[in-house]
Amino acid sequence: LNTLSGRTFNDLNQYPVFPWVLADYTSPSLNLADPASYRDLSKPVGALTDDRLAQVIERYEQMEAEADMPRFHYGSHYSSAGAVLFWLLRLEPYTSYSIELQSGRFDHADRLFASLEEAWHSCTTSLADVKELVPEFFYLPDFLRNDGGFELGVRQDHKRVGDVVLPMWARSADDFIAQHRRALESEHVSSHLHLWVDLIFGAKQQGQAAQEAHNVFFYLTYEGAVDLESVADPAEREALSTQIACFGQTPMQLFAAPHPPRRPPLPFLRPVHWGAPGVRPFARVPLGVLTA
Repeated sequence: LNTLSGRTFNDLNQYPVFPWVLADYTSPSLNLADPASYRDLSKPVGALTDDRLAQVIERYEQMEAEADMPRFHYGSHYSSAGAVLFWLLRLEPYTSYSIELQSGRFDHADRLFASLEEAWHSCTTSLADVKELVPEFFYLPDFLRNDGGFELGVRQDHKRVGDVVLPMWARSADDFIAQHRRALESEHVSSHLHLWVDLIFGAKQQGQAAQEAHNVFFYLTYEGAVDLESVADPAEREALSTQIACFGQTPMQLFAAPHPPRRPPLPFLRPVHWGAPGVRPFARVPLGVLTA
């Protein structure tokens, strides 16, 4: 879906977007059989907690609908160049891009990606933080380790930023990726992922359905919101381009109707390994049977 909607690893502003799938970053062990361990995929990140959602709705209702500035729930975006660089700070070439973004230095240590528990807390409580994840969370442990030995600074709590602090249930970065991948492929996520697809790629991305789902972002993030080629003033065109780059970009809408849920796994009616009728599994099959 990311590829079909124009997302690519070659563009930080249109980087592939993956969902937060877990909500438990504090337990000593991860129970993938417990629905409470998972994030609610039917809601955007900004609407996952009641307290923040109430603030989002209040701010939305106070906005005046204007022709050139439609109302929106979130001024930031779940996918932007800044969000990608936040997650992949320890991995080149993103490290160099992060330094370039901050005018030749790393951002303040307290604003860097230092802990998964803290990142989840920020994404579910801060009005300015509604980031989703990137694909690397499900296959690449390297981005969680500071193998390059970068000097990322010391936080106000006097802790030096190095490797990402993992949840207690993860023994290592490799173990985190393995368990996180299992969570993504779990039956619970598989049976609810279509709800997240509706928010990001589908029927609840725009229009009345998006408003009801509290899923409206700044208007410049949507495809076709402004025709840059028709803007005659070069300064205005540059300003709009900069705004689009800063606010992030919503993927191309792929579906106008709700996405169907994934079909449940079918039980095997026969053994996984079988041969021709009358032939025992793993038995040597006579050549005549194979050529018949």
